[in-house]
Amino acid sequence: MNASSPSLPAPAGRPFRSDGLRLSSRFFTCLTASGVVIILGLLAIILANIALSGAQGLSLRFIISGADQDMFDVNKAGVLPMIVGTAIRVILMTIFVVPIGVITAIYLNEYANPVAISTRVIRSAVSNLAGVPSIVFGLFGLGFFINYAGGSLDDLFLPKGSEPVWGKPGILWASLTLAVMTLPVVVVATEEALKAIAPGLREASLALGATKLETVRKIVLPQALPGILTGGILAVSRAAGEVAPILFTGAAYYMAHYPKSLTDQFMDLGYHVFILSTQSPNIDQTRPILYATVLVLLLLTFTLNFVAILFRARIRKRMRSAH
Repeated sequence: MNASSPSLPAPAGRPFRSDGLRLSSRFFTCLTASGVVIILGLLAIILANIALSGAQGLSLRFIISGADQDMFDVNKAGVLPMIVGTAIRVILMTIFVVPIGVITAIYLNEYANPVAISTRVIRSAVSNLAGVPSIVFGLFGLGFFINYAGGSLDDLFLPKGSEPVWGKPGILWASLTLAVMTLPVVVVATEEALKAIAPGLREASLALGATKLETVRKIVLPQALPGILTGGILAVSRAAGEVAPILFTGAAYYMAHYPKSLTDQFMDLGYHVFILSTQSPNIDQTRPILYATVLVLLLLTFTLNFVAILFRARIRKRMRSAH
């Protein structure tokens, strides 16, 4: 007869989350929530201050008129040339940076060998660009785009001794400088969108006989398009208010006409804010114009972002209905 071994009592298990761990978790949750509330509160205070102060100088005449009389006079100043210049250089910047950023991200994520030296160099270059101060991009634009590229074009196409056409500050060079500055934003956002695509979609496309290029063009890119547009929105948000990169590459203190070609200088809302805050003979008198200009800049930035967000939402809706 086999004697059954006596069953030992199971040791009392400790709960997975002890009281101390639960208490620390609640503490850090409250700390994080407090940080978010403080940041949102400060943002709300800043926006409310700008809106309330800017509403005093904001009017239809202020928006649709120029600064051809006196940019420091509350009753005569206007910002339409600045609105036009800011919108043009942001749109040109987007046209330049989005294709290059998307192509770079596609190469890094879909084609490049992760351990290759060239891949490491490209990723290091993108990371370093993200940490460069904006004033350095302005000096780079002056040295490379204006003096080197523009000067070379003038030497190639213009008679010697004539007035420079390309080798001078212009809206083209300012837009290209901003494109270089915002390139890391588009590359990182696009690459994250590409990584979010399920590998099974690529494998199924390749298994059905599609080439790598067809898979990227017809399967991967349409799925990643909302994320790509998010990168474009972030680039617009950063570039719309930048002043340092355009100080040397195209922004003008005052112009009597709108830019008519890519080589013309332009007036800019951000640069105009800098002028109003530093060059005004009476800062108290021009404070309503200053706040109103800042408010117009914010509204223009929000409008450009809102249009891009609507376009992204429409694409997402179309993709969902297609499935």
